[in-house]
Amino acid sequence: MLLVHAHPDDESIGTGATMAKYAAEGAHVTLITCTLGELGEVIPAELAHLAADADGGLGEYRIGELAAACAALGVTDHRFLGGPGRYRDSGMMGLPGNEAPGCFWQADVNVAAGELLGVIREVRPQVLVTYDDNGFYGHPDHIQAHRVAWRAFELADGLVSKFYATAVPRSVLVGAIESLRNRPGGGSFPGGAPSFDQVESVHDLPFGVPDEVVTTEIDATAYLEQKLAAMRAHATQIAVESPFFAFSDNVGQRAFGREYYTLLAGPRGPASRGDGRENDLFGGIH
Repeated sequence: MLLVHAHPDDESIGTGATMAKYAAEGAHVTLITCTLGELGEVIPAELAHLAADADGGLGEYRIGELAAACAALGVTDHRFLGGPGRYRDSGMMGLPGNEAPGCFWQADVNVAAGELLGVIREVRPQVLVTYDDNGFYGHPDHIQAHRVAWRAFELADGLVSKFYATAVPRSVLVGAIESLRNRPGGGSFPGGAPSFDQVESVHDLPFGVPDEVVTTEIDATAYLEQKLAAMRAHATQIAVESPFFAFSDNVGQRAFGREYYTLLAGPRGPASRGDGRENDLFGGIH
């Protein structure tokens, strides 16, 4: 299995339980991270000097955080696309970082895909996982990760059997919102900021897809604690109060032990659920 993520911490938040489950079951799990996440906002005050608008050095520091997160997940094969620092964090959509020379958003897709193709030819993954064409929530580096992974999948010419995008069904978001509303202290996270349970509708969130779009549900609840440990390793970016977490905005979210995907290419495995979803990313591969 090969996973392509944009920044350190994305792997733990979106696919950490899945990675831990398959690694524990003996699958070879390779993680490719496309940038060092240099433009992330820093949560701990004692590390504020690492921020890009201070002394800098956040990207290098996050290399260590990512190594610790991978260790928590049991993943031993992790690489940066083109090597550490080859592509710089582009920042959120519309910010000046999008235009910076060397940022991932400005990367030549074919060149970056060629670098990824080299890894594909080496490790021969049956399954490739990244984001959808909206980058899950519209971040330029996530969108670019999809473009690069898709192009590499095309260039691999059949070496990879299945291509998945991460997804969160809207029904799951509704349930997460209710759990936040019912937690002690209400929907706020430590610091007092409101949680996303105060949105008017899940349709107002930048992520989430219709349930019928989701093809695959991985029950990795047995590995939720490993996922949370990996998220804690990314201490510059994530505050964890199990089973909830927050970024620098203190907006509380629920960490999921079940993780969801949409199959974009390749054979669909047999349905093991009443809703027709697969329960195995390797399903249908012969």
